[in-house]
Amino acid sequence: MRLNRFLAAAGIASRRQADELIAQGRVTVNGRRCTDFHYQPGPGDHVKVDDKLISPKTRVYLALNKPRGFVCTQRDPHVTDTIFDLLPPKFSRLFYVGRLDAQSEGLLLLTNDGDFAQHLTHPRFKIEKEYEVILAKRALPDLTERLLRGIILDGKRASAARVRRVSATRLQIALKQGLNRQIRRMLERFGFQAKRLRRIRIANLSLDDLPPGKWRRLSPHEVRGLTTAAASPAKN
Repeated sequence: MRLNRFLAAAGIASRRQADELIAQGRVTVNGRRCTDFHYQPGPGDHVKVDDKLISPKTRVYLALNKPRGFVCTQRDPHVTDTIFDLLPPKFSRLFYVGRLDAQSEGLLLLTNDGDFAQHLTHPRFKIEKEYEVILAKRALPDLTERLLRGIILDGKRASAARVRRVSATRLQIALKQGLNRQIRRMLERFGFQAKRLRRIRIANLSLDDLPPGKWRRLSPHEVRGLTTAAASPAKN
């Protein structure tokens, strides 16, 4: 296991962030600074970041049903309700995999596996995420087509991968992008407001009947399924 993967497996950072730590000379192996990205620590090696000894951790994978009003952040003196308030203190250093804004609800993954997190969030892997949206008013007949066609957001083409009209005010929208507040901003551009937005699926993992505010560990089968979905970049 290369040094950057070793650091990611220890929950220190994603692999890309680990590369930055190595390049900055903040990583030492057996007391010597190591900037060799290809170095593979052995069982007897002492790896440190900023003089803190690092050891691989047991990997943790959680699913959380985030309620409305909770913020995806670890430290913010101006925020009283964060997703980590819903978890035991032992999980306070996990990464959240793809944030949900404060007013959005639903499936959120947390882990200490940096590689897993990066693969599920990196744009080139185009992991599909599905949302249930309740509109503040009835949708026009052409709204589905307009969401599929998309708009320009932050200099990029933002569009839905799939849209299913459940009723006049309820849609299921699948994305393969992760732009900031993408669904809300697209709808607002077309003159609509999302009264409720809930993520119900990430790749092959569904929210199912997990109650709001509750969490559970992912099974090995579920982790393998997500890992497989993120194993290779999407072709289109």
